[in-house]
Amino acid sequence: MDQDGARRRARGRVVLADDDVLLREGLASLCERVGYEVAGQAGDAEALLELVAAERPDLAVVDIRMPPDHATEGLRAARAIRERHPGTGILVLSAFVEVEEALELLASGRQVGYLLKSRITVVDEFLDALERVRGGGPVVDPSLVRELFSARRRDDPLALLSAREREVLALMAEGRSNAGIGRRLWVTEGTVEKHVRSILGKLRLPEDTEDHRRVLAVLTFLESR
Repeated sequence: MDQDGARRRARGRVVLADDDVLLREGLASLCERVGYEVAGQAGDAEALLELVAAERPDLAVVDIRMPPDHATEGLRAARAIRERHPGTGILVLSAFVEVEEALELLASGRQVGYLLKSRITVVDEFLDALERVRGGGPVVDPSLVRELFSARRRDDPLALLSAREREVLALMAEGRSNAGIGRRLWVTEGTVEKHVRSILGKLRLPEDTEDHRRVLAVLTFLESR
């Protein structure tokens, strides 16, 4: 196998679903340039499901609104992929912040992400989101995080958290590592680790692996609205 082929296999295989052909082709070119193998493209939800069943990709990038009605066909397809092919990571793209739809998808488990299409123009952010979903973590668009913070319920389970701990949890919800959070907040990774331990303790999450508890903390945050 040549060097390019080995690099593609190392990155993983991806399918792309969007009825905007220009956007789809642009994403395909970008994915291939950084080492992903594009296993196929689809313009509607039905074609996407057939493609995933045939190719069994590592990742599916799915527009939330697709033909024929441009409602939530992409979201329904994403749910079907999660049920039928749980090993396939899913990154859903949306033109707008759609809170209920995003929460429903993100609550379905690991290897899932929600990103605004406007974020694609920041190439590094899009590629970082792909890598985080492929690695098993959640990805949440910062705009959705802000929307959720502005609409918290009165019985907020996060009420015990300090302002800094809320910042850390919001960045955790975006799928960032401790090192990434530290860089964003201009603090050491050790300081972030202390905040994370405090957050997990205050939320009274069941004892388990730290990775699992982090996912539970993110879900608590997303549901706290």
